[in-house]
Amino acid sequence: MKKLIQGLLDFQRHGLPAYRATFARLAHGQSPDCLFIACSDSRVVPNLFVSTHPGDLFVMRNVGNMVPPSDSAGLSLSDRSEAAALEFSLLNLPVEDVVVCGHSGCGAMKAVLAGYNDQKTPNLSSWLDIGRPALAAMANTKVGEGLPPADRLSQLNVLQQLEHLRSYPLVRERLEAGTLRLHGWWFDIGHARVHVYRADLERFIPIDELEGERMLAELGAKSANDSNSSAA
Repeated sequence: MKKLIQGLLDFQRHGLPAYRATFARLAHGQSPDCLFIACSDSRVVPNLFVSTHPGDLFVMRNVGNMVPPSDSAGLSLSDRSEAAALEFSLLNLPVEDVVVCGHSGCGAMKAVLAGYNDQKTPNLSSWLDIGRPALAAMANTKVGEGLPPADRLSQLNVLQQLEHLRSYPLVRERLEAGTLRLHGWWFDIGHARVHVYRADLERFIPIDELEGERMLAELGAKSANDSNSSAA
């Protein structure tokens, strides 16, 4: 707590002047175009490694960066906080992209791998069930080959949560209309490097300069196509 208070005072003295105009503008509303789903792990700081500012990201964090699947009517089959954040961001914000970002050394994935089920923590044990389907996929895919088992499971869990997102009718409708994109990312803590899942390669690859430029070009091409479609 001491560190938090000292940090707050430091921000008020040195950081706030640079952001005063930003917060004054944000007081009237927010317009982030990306929902970023990340783990609660203290080492994973989305706004830091993607260099964003207040108002740029709508962030949802929980243990294991997970999203419970929905039934056919769009009602979450487990905890509804994540579904509420999904609905709010898609219906009330200009969100066009959803990123699910896992990470190396994830305690939730280590627990799933170990078959964690402790009666002293019934809520945690139940929550981890959302990630268990990814465990079954390990025997049938090459995703994450060569990584420690928990890190490999973490990458597979990202893909599993993307599938859970697709179970929501609201998400499927937007995907079919071409107004929403889903992205699977994975943060390597030790190297401070983000990897992206490439479906064409069936693996996660580092977002280096070359890959970053490719991704930007792809987004640019889509924007141009959307503009041409609207004009027509």
